[in-house]
Amino acid sequence: MMTEQQYFETGITLESYMAQMESNQQKSYSIYEKFELPEDPEFMALLKDKKPHILVITEDWCGDAMMNNAILRKITDAADLEVHCVYRDENLELMDRYLTNSGRSIPKYIILSEDGNVLGDWGPRAPKVQKFVDDKKLMLPEKDDPQYELHMKTVIGEISDGFVYNNDFWQIVYEDLRQAFEKALK
Repeated sequence: MMTEQQYFETGITLESYMAQMESNQQKSYSIYEKFELPEDPEFMALLKDKKPHILVITEDWCGDAMMNNAILRKITDAADLEVHCVYRDENLELMDRYLTNSGRSIPKYIILSEDGNVLGDWGPRAPKVQKFVDDKKLMLPEKDDPQYELHMKTVIGEISDGFVYNNDFWQIVYEDLRQAFEKALK
């Protein structure tokens, strides 16, 4: 059984991951380019001082990963941190250590010390973004409704559009990531 540090060492950089995305690449880069980090010298100083390594469990078809990875990259680029990614579907043994409500929800960010100890984790969504998703899904008919699949595609599109165009979500993700990192590093 591999350790999180071993997964980190065998993973690809977040920059490489984004460059080779087959789904959602343009949307993820759009978020990355448009998201402006807030002035937050205390947080940046903490990250630069502690130098955590971040192991990301992800897949490029995932809408949450499309948004969250772009925000994470903006933070870690500014703090000059190492971020390595592994694909969920190729690493189920690792994924199963970080389930969300018994599900393999991604992305998952595992915060490691420089020497590989697990300090904390985050993901797949900030609670306020989860509420947005839950509210959208409340509009769906029952699963046995013949129109369910059509409505589900519409809802998924609305959620994806929210992730791509609602910069309030980007700030919410930033704040939630900030809290997770502070909790893990202090």
